[in-house]
Amino acid sequence: MAQIPETGEDIPKWDVALEALTREECKKSGAALDMNDFKRLAQMHSIRFDDIMVTMFELVLNNKWSYQSSDKDHHRITQDEVNRLYVNGRLKNEDVATYTGQWKPTPDE
Repeated sequence: MAQIPETGEDIPKWDVALEALTREECKKSGAALDMNDFKRLAQMHSIRFDDIMVTMFELVLNNKWSYQSSDKDHHRITQDEVNRLYVNGRLKNEDVATYTGQWKPTPDE
């Protein structure tokens, strides 16, 4: 995270409103989220799907959320992997088609 020079406060690299939205959805459902949940949230709240996914990838990269692939392995998402996804600009459904697993917040420290 970057810091605000005057205050020393951390500035998250992700959209905190989208983090709150997805965290609340996870809490309400009592279960981890998947791509269908993110697409539904995007449509329901008129948010671009790829904006949600940018936030989710940043949260995973910063150990605030975890991603578990559908084969139950903890797939480690890397910055290089995320960079490759964004080569063409905005994400499309086919760009994230392999992320069929579950996303959930990491336990609070």
